[in-house]
Amino acid sequence: MKKETLKRRKYDQEFKEEVLRMISNGRPVSEVAQSLGIGENLIYKWKSRSQPKSPITALAPLQADSNLRQENERLKAEMRRLEQERDILKKALSIFSRET
Repeated sequence: MKKETLKRRKYDQEFKEEVLRMISNGRPVSEVAQSLGIGENLIYKWKSRSQPKSPITALAPLQADSNLRQENERLKAEMRRLEQERDILKKALSIFSRET
């Protein structure tokens, strides 16, 4: 017996848009997939591809890098301040602990 080769079905853009419209109107993905005989994962893939890429998402790595630099500078300044406070306390302790 020959094995049947499964052919990949191709869907045109109009069909995909109609499926996405059905979902955006509140129909569950599972219901739409079952009624049209397509996989739910395929619908989710179309949905994710149809959503525009946000400029905020595109800038996220740059903003994260800038935020990390700012945080690093803030922490360094705080560390210097705390080291100064520690040194002052050490000196005060040595002064008050001297025997006269």
